[in-house]
Amino acid sequence: MLLFTVLAVACGDSRDDFIGPRVKDACDAAWPVCSRVAGCILGTESYAEGRFPGRGQFIVQVPEASTIKVSFYLEEVSAAGEETVVLFHEEGCRARTREAADGRTVLDMMEKAGEFTREADVTGVGDHLIEFESDMQARYVVKVDVSPLRTQ
Repeated sequence: MLLFTVLAVACGDSRDDFIGPRVKDACDAAWPVCSRVAGCILGTESYAEGRFPGRGQFIVQVPEASTIKVSFYLEEVSAAGEETVVLFHEEGCRARTREAADGRTVLDMMEKAGEFTREADVTGVGDHLIEFESDMQARYVVKVDVSPLRTQ
């Protein structure tokens, strides 16, 4: 019985576990936000993929003051890079929060937790632009989770 349990756990794919029931968004649309255009709106039912080094952006719609958590699952990492940055903008880009980590910290977090995350509290209601950038060399899957501040 113990062997069966070990094999069942070993057969799990952490990428699939990270994505769960979410649906891939190709991020090839044109959504206006903050005098710019983002390729997609990500929420609790979607995810996107890409490659570092590079940058990306998407919109998160928030119905009330909330914590936005951005999570990355990394694959095929060939270089840690110097820095990975996530910018959380308030609606209308009236303010922003910058969350950064050095390359070693990103990989350590990925190794220990199975994902790299950054989060920030936003108070405005509506569309929030999220930007990210990294000089690491890897493929990524990105998803977001939103938690209302009133429930924390």
